[in-house]
Amino acid sequence: MRTKSFASKLLLSLLALTASSASADELLSPIKPATATSQKEKICAIYPHLKDSYWLSVNYGMISEAEKLQVELRVLEAGGYPNIGKQASQLVLCTQWGADAIILGTVSPDAYHDNLTDWVGSTPVFATVNELTLSKEQQKVLKGTVGVDWYKMGFQVGEYLAKLHPKGSGETPIALLLGPQASGGTKPVALGFYDAIKDSDVKIDVSYWADNDKELQRNLVQQVIEQAHVKYIVGSAVAVEAAISELRAADKTDEIGLISSYLSHGTYRGLLRNKVLFAPTDKMVEQGRLSVKQAVSYLRDQPYEMHSAPKIEALTPATLKDQIIADSLSPSEFRPVFSVNP
Repeated sequence: MRTKSFASKLLLSLLALTASSASADELLSPIKPATATSQKEKICAIYPHLKDSYWLSVNYGMISEAEKLQVELRVLEAGGYPNIGKQASQLVLCTQWGADAIILGTVSPDAYHDNLTDWVGSTPVFATVNELTLSKEQQKVLKGTVGVDWYKMGFQVGEYLAKLHPKGSGETPIALLLGPQASGGTKPVALGFYDAIKDSDVKIDVSYWADNDKELQRNLVQQVIEQAHVKYIVGSAVAVEAAISELRAADKTDEIGLISSYLSHGTYRGLLRNKVLFAPTDKMVEQGRLSVKQAVSYLRDQPYEMHSAPKIEALTPATLKDQIIADSLSPSEFRPVFSVNP
């Protein structure tokens, strides 16, 4: 049972959010309180967004695992990485719903560094995909994490290019379009990429940063094609998907190579058709499954690994394997699912 002081904190927090970043409509969730007779474990999952197939694939993994393990699951998404206030309000909604555990894909590593318990109280939290950094005091509610080291993802991308263009082979200019500059996994990806290319002839000609929104990334790709003279576009899957069609329209498909910092349905099709040269995968479907397994194991007092991470796989048109793709991408017909109540 939640304490009176915690309830007061939630009320004050909700009032502050209503005044600043979340409307009253946003705070009134369609989620209905569970009945007193419900015996199933109740898990609430929160994503930064469902704008691209990356988080769609995480969603598929979670939904399929929740169905398999016979637990109740509710899914919320914040609508984008800038929406810290909205995501914080969703943490509150999860506690109001009575979640036994919360799986959090944070919009920013430091978003809840000093105040996670203000939003969730004592509800156990499991970080998924994105790094969640917490103060020592706040770590008491963090019971598990799932996710790869995004530095290694970026390093693999840079290493692929560096091997193609080693020192002395001739300067090779590229455009870097990795997504939002300070959110999600973009920063560690960029650091890994920079380190991998530092002793090569790969040179970053332009770097543009924006949320992983299709139109925002399309605009950046058009800007690169019109203004820059580059041999490659290295970008998020959203940017690379946009670049496939934009390069075709500009008749520059054979002039500019495309390299993605992670896998998506669109970049997978690009690999199949030799339109994309390289993409690492951190197996998004598997990550979704692992997160639900962690939470359920905790709630059922079963042993589990506090940190789980799939093996990062490097994909080229010549190295596509069915099982790796199945662990990475949701089926083509899958659409977002926001609740499981077996």
